[in-house]
Amino acid sequence: MERIIVNQYKKPKLNNPVLIGGLPGIGNVGKIAAEYLIEKLKMEKLADVFSQYLPPQVFIDDNSVVKLVRNSLYYKKFPKKNDLLVLVGDFQGTTQEGQYEMSYFILELAKTFNVSLVYTLGGYSTGKIVETPRVLGAVTNSELLQNLLDSGVVFPKGEPGGGIVGSAGVMLGLGKELFDFKGACLMGETSGYFADPKGAKEVVKVLKNLLGLEVDISDLEERSRQIEQITERMQEDVQAKIQQKDDLGYFG
Repeated sequence: MERIIVNQYKKPKLNNPVLIGGLPGIGNVGKIAAEYLIEKLKMEKLADVFSQYLPPQVFIDDNSVVKLVRNSLYYKKFPKKNDLLVLVGDFQGTTQEGQYEMSYFILELAKTFNVSLVYTLGGYSTGKIVETPRVLGAVTNSELLQNLLDSGVVFPKGEPGGGIVGSAGVMLGLGKELFDFKGACLMGETSGYFADPKGAKEVVKVLKNLLGLEVDISDLEERSRQIEQITERMQEDVQAKIQQKDDLGYFG
């Protein structure tokens, strides 16, 4: 078996598409944002990518039918503006070698469609619940800064302190160094404790501004409210347990 195998289902003619990469990661922010775009824009599947760098695993659906884990590319054509390619997947590469090879493979495929720009999506862990998540950015070229600033992206010095780990960083770095792609990473703040539609919502809002997309974000807003209710109940439970412990201590 080849290390990476692609099943390409269509060969559309795309107009200098923008590539968006949203694989699983911190808070699944990038994955949630990318899958939301695919759903709301009714994007069509272009290809599935299978690899030995992904976990040796299948998923089982409600009818007990198995599905091999994969990454997938979707596309959308727009009149009179850049088309869109979106990468999503079940997992990132499980090794350093896999991260590089799979990112390189996707960029090679993107090059055949004359990709004009690359945005990678991810989460930025704060370690605590964030009321109003920011979207942090990093760019391959300073010429891109102003456009992102105008769309609400922030560039605080020293953040993220450890750089960008995983496909969101590797794809952007390889794109710059080996493919001459301009691009940016958009990182939605998240606690990192659970799948976070709140951070994803802010990333989608930025992409709407950057790309002029007409995307209804009401579903993400509703999911964000549900998460807020859950976290509020969790915090109330913690406070109740602390109070109960204090009360018991008093009588002890």
